[in-house]
Amino acid sequence: MLRAIDRDSYRVIPIGITREGVFVLEEDDPDKFALDAERLPEVVDNGTRVVWPEGGADRTLRVRRPDGSVDELGRLDVVLPILHGLHGEDGTVQGFFDTLGIPYAGGGVLDSALCMDKHFMKIVLAAAGVPVSPSVTVTRGRWESDPEGVRADAATLGEPTFVKPARAGSSVGVSKVHDASELDDALALAFAEDDKVLIESAIVGREVEVAILEGRGGGAPRASLPGEIVLTSREFYDFEGKYLGGDGAEVVCPADLTDDEIAAIQELGIRAFQAVDGKGLARVDFFLAADGLYVNELNTMPGFTPISMFPKCWIASGVSYPELITELIDTALERAAGATVGANAH
Repeated sequence: MLRAIDRDSYRVIPIGITREGVFVLEEDDPDKFALDAERLPEVVDNGTRVVWPEGGADRTLRVRRPDGSVDELGRLDVVLPILHGLHGEDGTVQGFFDTLGIPYAGGGVLDSALCMDKHFMKIVLAAAGVPVSPSVTVTRGRWESDPEGVRADAATLGEPTFVKPARAGSSVGVSKVHDASELDDALALAFAEDDKVLIESAIVGREVEVAILEGRGGGAPRASLPGEIVLTSREFYDFEGKYLGGDGAEVVCPADLTDDEIAAIQELGIRAFQAVDGKGLARVDFFLAADGLYVNELNTMPGFTPISMFPKCWIASGVSYPELITELIDTALERAAGATVGANAH
């Protein structure tokens, strides 16, 4: 995004978050954050501290330097929270920005929190009549106290199954379980990431995804052409395949689908987005099975690398990568302006 954003329109201030949760001022250097399979980029503590606005009418972003001096960086117009996982994609940082009155792109508090928790996401989608795969949810406490009961519940889902943390992203901690002998290890891997885990029936079908953008000016959400994950040697679309361009998984957009299939995927994607009160954007992931479509999950801040499905689908639909970033920013500013008008009207 640093490389693609329109520099004639925007002044970019990159802010990194260290593993310890410290906000630091980063270099505006796209090469520093290039995705390299041999050396993934990492934010290190460089001694700076980002000082967020104090709220109210204050929108000034500041940085405290290592020597203690404080510099003003300018008035903050909008934040692009390009974050995955806990505290970034789960509504937490969105609530922080809401409290400070800072406009931001992407999902809001509710849709981010719902879609980060696959258990509650499935409940909401099912209540809205959106088909989802059969699953059981297991807490760490139940697995420790009633392992046989968990194994019995898992057996009702058939084989194979997928075991995944309820509140992790990017396929971290996910395993495909081919038979009962693999369940315990898969649960251990998932519980290392979260204390709530889903065991899901493996739906046999094509993996198709559609990119959704919030409607502008009160209009309906818009759906891109669908794409497809084509697996050649990978069991499933894991972290390496998603972010590092690993062999065995190919992102194809547009997918080879009939007009009726495209229309059905776009319509169900928009329904799912509306069911979770979607804001900004989302990627909706489906299984296209012999008996129809199933929604696997929604991602409220999908991958945004050049090999990621979300930008590739919009590029295939006629929206360039820089235009897509501009669209997210404009939508965030439009939403903030509407909220201000609403607040002043009361």
